[in-house]
Amino acid sequence: MPKDVILTTVGLEKLKVELAHLQGDKRREVAQRIKEAREFGDITENSEYDDAKNEQAMLEARIAQVEDRLRSATVVAAEDVSTDVVQVGSIVNVKNEQTGKTQKFTIVGSPEAKPPERLSYESPVGKALLGRKRNDIVDVALPNGRNVRFKITKIDIGL
Repeated sequence: MPKDVILTTVGLEKLKVELAHLQGDKRREVAQRIKEAREFGDITENSEYDDAKNEQAMLEARIAQVEDRLRSATVVAAEDVSTDVVQVGSIVNVKNEQTGKTQKFTIVGSPEAKPPERLSYESPVGKALLGRKRNDIVDVALPNGRNVRFKITKIDIGL
């Protein structure tokens, strides 16, 4: 059973555009490669044909993955996000209590994550920030074994 995928409206649109491209232009391109490879003769010892068929299998797997994500997607719209508490769709400004350095994170679903600016709500920092309020102090255990302490200085809507 697929787990729910949380997406912003921007992330949803990007997946739809990607799916249309994969199902349209990319499928035609791969089908053309297979057709051209068949023209080389015996397909049992035809590396071009094997490569094209492998690309087709990977393409179909990606299409299935994107379709699955779209089917199980929960979309977070701007009107669902508040500036009172950190949630998916929030832009969170934090100050590192040890170094004094400030950072800005946008909390998104895992398909949209692009660290360090766009963090998944499932990441260590994303999990630690979720549900917190302005001026909260948050301790985060990072994957590299270090601990960091953030103070939330501002919460905005990031959609």
